[in-house]
Parts: sequence; structure tokens; C-alpha cells
Amino acid sequence: MLMTVSTTHTPATDLGFLLVKHPDRVQQFEMPAGQAWVMFPEATAERCTAALLLDIDPHTLTSARNRAKAPESAGLGQFVNDRPYAASSMLASALGKVFRSALRGASKDRPELAATPIPLEIAVPVLRCRGGAEVAARLFDPLGWATSVTPIPLDDGWGDSRYVELRLTGTLRLSDALNHLYVLLPVLDDAKHYWVAPDEIEKLIRAGEGWLADHPERTLITRRFLSHRRALTGAALARLAEEHRRLAELDERPEPDTVDEPEEERRQPLAVQRRESVVAVLRELGAARVLDLGCGPGALLADLVRDRRFTEIVGADVSTRSLEIAERRLRLDRLPERQRDRIKLWQTALTYRDDRLRGFDAAVLMEVIEHVDPPRLAALEDAVFGHAAPVSVLVTTPNAEYNVHYELAGMRHHDHRFEWTRAEFAAWSARVAEHYGYTVRLHGIGEHDPESGAPTQFAVFTREVSA
Repeated sequence: MLMTVSTTHTPATDLGFLLVKHPDRVQQFEMPAGQAWVMFPEATAERCTAALLLDIDPHTLTSARNRAKAPESAGLGQFVNDRPYAASSMLASALGKVFRSALRGASKDRPELAATPIPLEIAVPVLRCRGGAEVAARLFDPLGWATSVTPIPLDDGWGDSRYVELRLTGTLRLSDALNHLYVLLPVLDDAKHYWVAPDEIEKLIRAGEGWLADHPERTLITRRFLSHRRALTGAALARLAEEHRRLAELDERPEPDTVDEPEEERRQPLAVQRRESVVAVLRELGAARVLDLGCGPGALLADLVRDRRFTEIVGADVSTRSLEIAERRLRLDRLPERQRDRIKLWQTALTYRDDRLRGFDAAVLMEVIEHVDPPRLAALEDAVFGHAAPVSVLVTTPNAEYNVHYELAGMRHHDHRFEWTRAEFAAWSARVAEHYGYTVRLHGIGEHDPESGAPTQFAVFTREVSA
């Protein structure tokens, strides 16, 4: 199996930095059923191509260990199949292992380039494509690709085979391109080489972050990726529908209020009070270079831009749709160059380490942590407090005790994974501060109630900086 990735970005050899692979070397990787190699058949300043070659060992493929997982495990199917020759979920698995950092959009040497769309050409010479050219175009065209699908004919005039040559051209971030391939190669093949378990949902959601929820063929993609298993497909589609609704709300109402606020809060919306409190603390801390992590549609960014004491402002979010809304909200295309240079919008996942986020005066997590699944909180803590390690971290989150003042059937927002009491938030803040070398002070934002406290909890983490 073969897949090539080419670029004409200048210098084109930066592709090696993005893939974390040296253009002058051939690198080999052990795979469960064979060997994978990465090589660069061309590497000049004008054009660079990286090739991923996967060589399947038929003996290993038919071993008892693999037969238990493979869809061809019965009868002659385990011996007679196209797995060693045609791109499939095996190539996607190799891609996930060999280009792991690039899939995450992480690049130690070229972090800004990793977040920048570059001209790309993808070629898969042999791919089993159920549905042919029409299905391939339906899957790739909405993602910004120009799709070319050439059927591979059978011998002696028997017509076209089920296999095609796939070529994609477009200007995209490399991480987006690789995630598209990771999901859609097995979708086009429509047969996975291993047993599909519930953890495949997380793989799909993670790789589809920022594009799958809005994809017009998300049902087809989800069904095929999960091998038509109804329970898994239903669960995944429910999560994608939730994400789609959230993005639609952001688009239609850039800063939605998720619950009806008490009368006294309506004079000054709680969302406005939160932003004002955060900006006031940033000024108090003397922060000049500020990260807004999980910036969403950019409401806080707009407030920061208006204050010239903030000399570098970065909005970071996992959702490309949210970043597009933020860009429109900030009117970056109309700002003077000096103003525009103060602002950057980066697509990144806050549960992964990103070198671009290091060295800032302050980072803000405003109404973010409650959207993270509890098992992933430790990864967020490590990425923000441990790896990025800004001088200060400002965190706001709902106060669950205050929910008695709202007409709620559950939590304040359908996407919240949890809501903490004041004691729970204080315990979390103290543990994180001690582990990562910060001190922390807690505040409330909004109208304070003697029994239930304020509607929003606010923690300000700071650490000593060596002179």
C-alpha cells in the first residue's frame, strides 16, 4: 500500500519538519501485520514529497491472533483478500502511528507553519472505494479538496474494477489533511481489518474534531467508520449532533446565555461580568502577552483587542468553525496591519502539549474546563500548567450550588461534562497549584448569595518568575 503527500510551500522541505521525518533518511516502523516505511522521493526547496509505504506480511495477517480480529476471518477470506495491495484501514492505522505528532498539529520546529494552510497534493494509487468516484467526491469536496478519482480497469476489457486511484489537491493545514485521510480511507474501503470496539467512537470524534460535525455526509461516514454497528453509530451521531448544535448556536448567537438569569443579573449579563472580571485581573497582573484558551467565537478576544496594554493576543480553540466566527467578529481582514499583528488565532486541542503556547504572561480558561470529560482533565492540566506554564492562569467555571436560582432540569449547558460546587473547585485548584508550583486565590463573579455563593467561580493561579 502506498500514499504520498506533496507540497510546493516554500521551502517545501519544511514538510519534513511537519511530519517529524528527515528527508534524507528512510525510516522503518513495525506494524502488527508488517512493516511501514517513510521516504522522500523528492525533496527540493520548490517541491517535496513524503511517501508512506506499508508492506503487509500475508503470513502474519493470517495468524490466529489477527484472524480473531479481521473481517475475513472465516473460510478462504483469511488467505485470499486485497489487504496487502489496496489502501484500507491498515494504511490509516499506519498513518496514525507513523505521523502521530503531525495528526495532532504539533511541531516543535515549525509550530506556526503547522497551524497554517499550505498547498498539498495527496495521492493514493490503489484504493478500494465502495460507491466509486461519486462517494469519494461527496466525502472530500466539502472539506476543501479538489477530488480526482480514476477507476482502475480490469484486464482484457472486463470493465472497471472496484479499485480507484485517488488524488486530492487543496490548501489546508497538514494536520487537517491527515485527519481527513485517517477517517475517510477506511470509510471508502468500508471494511476494517480489526474488531470495532466502543473506543472507536473516541478515535472518530478526536480525528473528526472541527469538521465532521458539520459534514453533510456525517451519517454515512460514522456508519462506515464504525463498521455499521448500530449502537456505536447511534452514540457517535448523538455526540456529533450535539457538537453541530453547539456550533450552530455560536454562529447564530456569538455569545449565547444558556440559562435564564435572575432579574438582578439581567441588568449586566453574567457573560459580560465574567469578561470584565478577567480583563481587570489581567490588567492587575500586568500581563501583556495573553492566551485565550478555548476562545470560542472570540468575545473575550474582542475585549482584549480594545486595550493596547495587551501587546500579543492569541485565541486558541479546537474548533475551526469557532475560530472562523472569531475571525469575522474581530474583522481581522479590515484591521490596520499593526493591529492585526497583535492577534493570532490557532487551532489546537487543549489536552495535548503545544509548544506554541509556551512563554506567555497569562492564559485564560474562561468557562472551558467543564466542557472537558473528567478523565481528560489531567491531560489539560499537564498541557496548560505543566507544558505551556504561563506566569498566570485564570480559570472560571459555573458554581453548581448557584443552580437553585435557575429553572434547570440538569446542568447549565447541554455540553457541560460536570459542574463543581465551591468546595470541589477549591480542592481541584489547590491540588493543581501545589502540583505545578503555583499559588491560587479564589473569587466569585456575579451577584453573591449568602447560602449558594456567586454564579461563577474564579481562580487566579500565579507562579514566581526568576529574575
